[in-house]
Amino acid sequence: MNAAKRPLRWASGIMLVLGTGHLLLLTLLAQEDVTGWVDRGVWAAVPLALADGDAGSPQNQLAFWAGPGSFAVPLILLGCLTWHLAGRGVAVPAGIGWGLAAWCFVGGVLLVPSPYFAGVVSGALIILAARKEPRPQATRTRQNDLP
Repeated sequence: MNAAKRPLRWASGIMLVLGTGHLLLLTLLAQEDVTGWVDRGVWAAVPLALADGDAGSPQNQLAFWAGPGSFAVPLILLGCLTWHLAGRGVAVPAGIGWGLAAWCFVGGVLLVPSPYFAGVVSGALIILAARKEPRPQATRTRQNDLP
């Protein structure tokens, strides 16, 4: 097994659990708003135009921005991409890990208590995996090697 594969799989698992858990928790806590989107149409979640001078309820808009409009969907996608790349033996760049760790750290500090800090672990695992990945040796061509 590639030395970088295991940390990347753990990182992607953490991201998938965080994103999916966030959406499931929203569905349980704001079930009335979510079912209202199905009744009125998904476009009714956050209306773009004022309908009769009403921009929609703040609770409805909060449910949207806490759910499908939140970090959960991109985090799930990043987790799936990381899982896929780990399976192919491709290293995720350390910059992605640094960005994820910084974003989750700031989010965790601003929204205490929250599971944001688990995202810091995920970012650190991506950084660790990037450092474990063997770097290709530079190939030197000598005058003698040329035909």
